[in-house]
Amino acid sequence: MEILIAGAGIGGLTAALSLHHVGFDRVRIVEAAPELRPLGAGVNLLPNAVRELAALGLFDELVTVSARTDEIRYYARTGGLIWRDDRSAGSGHRWPQLSLHRGRLHTVLAEAVRARLGADAIVTDARLTGFTELPDGRLEAALDHGRGASSSTQRADVLVGADGIRSAVRATLHPDEGAPSWRGSTVWRGTTWAPPFLGGNAMLVTGDGTQKVVAYTMSSESDAEGRVLVNWAASRPVDGGADGDRSDWNRPVPQTKFLPHFEGWDLGFLDVTALLADSAGAFEYPMLDREPLPRWSFGHTTLLGDAAHAMCPMGSGGTTQAIIDARALAYCLATGGNTEDALAAYEEHRRPAMTELQLANRNMGPEIVIDMTYDRAPEGFRRASDVIPAAELADVARRHAEIGAFDPVAASTGSPWTV
Repeated sequence: MEILIAGAGIGGLTAALSLHHVGFDRVRIVEAAPELRPLGAGVNLLPNAVRELAALGLFDELVTVSARTDEIRYYARTGGLIWRDDRSAGSGHRWPQLSLHRGRLHTVLAEAVRARLGADAIVTDARLTGFTELPDGRLEAALDHGRGASSSTQRADVLVGADGIRSAVRATLHPDEGAPSWRGSTVWRGTTWAPPFLGGNAMLVTGDGTQKVVAYTMSSESDAEGRVLVNWAASRPVDGGADGDRSDWNRPVPQTKFLPHFEGWDLGFLDVTALLADSAGAFEYPMLDREPLPRWSFGHTTLLGDAAHAMCPMGSGGTTQAIIDARALAYCLATGGNTEDALAAYEEHRRPAMTELQLANRNMGPEIVIDMTYDRAPEGFRRASDVIPAAELADVARRHAEIGAFDPVAASTGSPWTV
């Protein structure tokens, strides 16, 4: 069986490794970019994603290029601690949460694909623009090279669309869908060498009713001054829709464009304003997502990752879910009988939970606790329990875990996608 994957991002690369792992040796990835480059900022691999990459033999390599995040702390803008979410081994997790630069994760995966599947397994400068189903049931994908200077076709038995929020595979399957939806907010991201905070192994989420900042260490390395590399993301609603059709997450902007909105943010243990200001650069993108789809799979074609369920970046779910998609897809193709039944089983496993997660992330995911405290105590509080009862906080955590963003039980057991 020949399998063609459109897109050499995290999901596409993990899919290739997973398919090879279960015995498919004729797998090829086509990627629009002229070359693979370690772009982006920080990403988080939740324990259930780390579990899946460990099953592919990548755990030791990932640990060396990442930082372990043992807890997530949610703080009010005024400095009060709202909630602590323990992700440490002591809380029963078999795998850690790993925070690292997306480029490092991408490099680990790409090098593993080339080592295991061959140097020609990833074809760059090959943008998939559409595909057709042939009379024999196979698929023929149309590819543009050199920004349309030339074109070619590639045939396969299975086509996997892992080509992102503006997926050409998705557009072919759902031609009337239109552009991604802008959620009314903009996110700025960057990295800063800064002194460790909260012990160096905690993710910070802070804000008020309108603005948020997330910060975490993403490497175990430190410089001569003891500083560590910190990833940060700041978000706020913006007026108008001028940027609503932009999904370039690698667009540089000066800090002056957003820094005034976060002036004076100091939690005592971390000067948030300085963290943002001291970054070597910043990147901007609008907060976009897609409407949930009623169907991912048609015949011998399916979707995964952002192509299937692009969601707002809440709760560190996007990268994790793309990895789990890839593992589930390989499992179903290896165990699910004929191709159409296997792809239907994959969709049955993944689409309902991802639909719920997409919708939940529009409502801020677990970060909703920050808005809840601000609504009830905008001037601050002495104890979070005075504002939000512990049972109510626990209910937020339970509901978010139920829809698959992070499953504590699954993160302490073996992978269900191992053949």
